[in-house]
Amino acid sequence: MVQTSTPTRTVELITVDTALTAVKAGLKESQNLGVGVSIAVYNSLLTLVAFVHGDGATPHSIETSKRKAQTSASIRRPTGTFSDNLAVALPLASGNLLTNLGGGLPIRFGGVHVGAIGVGGATTEQDIAIAKAALNAIGADSID
Repeated sequence: MVQTSTPTRTVELITVDTALTAVKAGLKESQNLGVGVSIAVYNSLLTLVAFVHGDGATPHSIETSKRKAQTSASIRRPTGTFSDNLAVALPLASGNLLTNLGGGLPIRFGGVHVGAIGVGGATTEQDIAIAKAALNAIGADSID
């Protein structure tokens, strides 16, 4: 049998430095908004790259921020956008690993998916605004 393609592939991943820059920018935006949040950045292989539990953030925001980032990294789109049926089924099917709570955004550079950011602890609108500020700070593709 002749192999027509290579047996390996290259995967683009967000770097630690870029993830830390995103987390710092998100923290700054949360401070501007006067809210305490947790922020998680995962790469496209669902590995945690950077995380912070900000001053004043609630304990549950640790898990919600991580789940938002994991979900967005896995599905490559923002969280909070699923149909009602899928929103219920998703956590059940994944052992509560994935969520439909808004505040998770994919991270792309030039259309290439490299990971995702998840913000938890404020209102959904504030979580999304903080995540967008973080993406803007690292020069990632905008998410509308």
